[in-house]
Amino acid sequence: MAAAAAMATSRGGKQRQPLLQSPTPAAPNGGGAAGRRRFLAFLAVTAALVASYQLLEPTDSSRYRALFLTLGSNATAAAHLRALTLRPHVAGTEANAAAARYVLHAFSSLSFPAHITPYSVLLSYPAHRSLTLAAARGLAAKPFSLVQETYNGDPFAEASAEVIPTYFAYSASGSVAAEVVYANYGHNEDYAYLASRGVDVAGKVALVRYGDIHCEDMVRNARAAGAAAAIVYTDAKDFGGGATRGAKRKWFPDARWLPPTGVQVGTLYYGNGDPTTPMWPSCAAGDDCERLSAEDLSGSEAMPGIPALPVSARDGDTILKAMGGDVAPPKWQGGEDAPVYRLGPGPAVLNLTYIGNETLATIENVYAVIQGKEEPRRTIILCSWDAEEFALIGSTEWVEENMDTLASRAIAYLNVDISVFGPGGLKPRATPQLDELIKEASKMVPDPDEPSQTLYDTMMRHHPPITRVAGAGTDFAAFLQHIGVPSLDMSYGLFEEYPVYHSLYDDYVWVERFGDPLFHRHVAVASVWGLIALKLADDEIIPFNYVSYASELEECTKDIAEKCKGFPVTLSPLQKSIKQLESAATKIHQEKLLQAENWSLKTRQYTLKVREINDRLMMAERAFTNREGLAGRPWYKHMIYASSDQDDWGTKAFPGIVSAMDKAKKSNTTESWRSLQHEIYRVARAVSKASAVLDGGLT
Repeated sequence: MAAAAAMATSRGGKQRQPLLQSPTPAAPNGGGAAGRRRFLAFLAVTAALVASYQLLEPTDSSRYRALFLTLGSNATAAAHLRALTLRPHVAGTEANAAAARYVLHAFSSLSFPAHITPYSVLLSYPAHRSLTLAAARGLAAKPFSLVQETYNGDPFAEASAEVIPTYFAYSASGSVAAEVVYANYGHNEDYAYLASRGVDVAGKVALVRYGDIHCEDMVRNARAAGAAAAIVYTDAKDFGGGATRGAKRKWFPDARWLPPTGVQVGTLYYGNGDPTTPMWPSCAAGDDCERLSAEDLSGSEAMPGIPALPVSARDGDTILKAMGGDVAPPKWQGGEDAPVYRLGPGPAVLNLTYIGNETLATIENVYAVIQGKEEPRRTIILCSWDAEEFALIGSTEWVEENMDTLASRAIAYLNVDISVFGPGGLKPRATPQLDELIKEASKMVPDPDEPSQTLYDTMMRHHPPITRVAGAGTDFAAFLQHIGVPSLDMSYGLFEEYPVYHSLYDDYVWVERFGDPLFHRHVAVASVWGLIALKLADDEIIPFNYVSYASELEECTKDIAEKCKGFPVTLSPLQKSIKQLESAATKIHQEKLLQAENWSLKTRQYTLKVREINDRLMMAERAFTNREGLAGRPWYKHMIYASSDQDDWGTKAFPGIVSAMDKAKKSNTTESWRSLQHEIYRVARAVSKASAVLDGGLT
């Protein structure tokens, strides 16, 4: 086959659906550990759809796309989610292996060739954890239970006994007894503010709240500020629904909000894939592959380096009430019913002990293949990734193992991480050449919350209607940011509507009551996703539009230019390269239109020309990558889109330029400005390479 389109779903990670038809949200009971929370939810593709895909001629594509839209099943989506969330299933456990078998059987029952690929990888589990609070040094300490409480009538109460205690994967082991300092959301700017107020973080326990940045960045920033340990809590202001003055707060199961004992768990590994095999693939148990030693890992900058623990809003409030020092600024305060937040340090003293168990364990990716028959009828691969929450491990290991094949044959990667947050409309993010395809597909699907409108109609109310796949934290990272495969990720609703994220309460009941009571939002997302996949598989000329890419880069460059005003650098190399990209994109778009007019001729010359155009369209995204990768982050090869080096979730265009610019502004040295100019040239060269690929000629 000339190309393969990899379509993602995930087990042991955030809810993800595979490709066609009714994907379900994966929301297992007991979100206590990385790699088990909202499990997979996948799509039930019917035999009729398979038959239509395999048997109908390309000229019948509109007919089977219309057929596809009739096959979405709310009941099927709900049934799969229900089955997959009966037990907690941390990656590397027997329960997770059983879930993999369930997915394999579901794929196989639809006549898809399906298989499992195992990898032996380093996973992290809690062996022991404890936390006590003393009002001051020398006074009696009160222990925290560190338990997420079930509720009366919880249908998963019995299964909750299997939940692994709340923890951060890959946290450093150790014991720390020290005064507490409150550091807001844990940004570097927050620690700079504390320093300006004379608050010394060195040797203290940093108390930070979930919100703006990823937990791994919070803990890294705490360590950089000199903290000996970190506590991360879920503030009721952000996740508990706040409180109207004089009104009693409600939370799950009576409302969508996180209960006071709810804890959001996560991972602290600052990298992607198996920590013991950075930059190269892992292998199955019993096979021989190179691995970093425990000593190598303990000294790695990718590891957090200090003990850290996630705690609930109730525990966070208890700690804050015991703190003294200056009153925190208004933006650092909690909701109306919260105590007054103070900066510290102390007099409260926390005694935190965490002992982790890092061990090699087997994870299992599950795949199903709809085999293409020719280059205009391309192969579709459905992928169910394991151990996503630990560090995108399943997808990263597979991409690293199959990198050369994917780099030469993959057309696009379609990801669904959290399929439904709640109300709020379709929220796609993608590389720009997919924008028109997303809009076209969304015009064919009614918005389940506003049936008189299409998803396109409601999506276009937002600005921008389509955002970019620049942050990491989900499985498109390896495809786009490591090898340069065009990618998209989509969901329905707003993250703010999903406060039980990564907690015990992130389960089937929450989805059924609040996320999507009728499961019609899931069917809508699946419909758009499937239509896009079918277009990518079946259109004779790949439906990419790089004119959109050039326009996007031009806008991003204007933003960079504004921020660089008055600095001793020039953006002219980048601006010139974007003009080249615009010209090349326009040229190939016109070639596509011309070939479409000649479709009925079907001569050998026509066939060869189409193949040549498709090769250029397919390979252009690869040209945005750089072999050496981003400065200090060699795994990230993409010069246009990658996560911020300050926030793994953060969206940054031109990440190398942005990072160099931030450093130059802080140091203001000749060398730092040279480094910034060097990054501008690196990006310009990448854009010029993409232009050359689209143009198709040689210099």
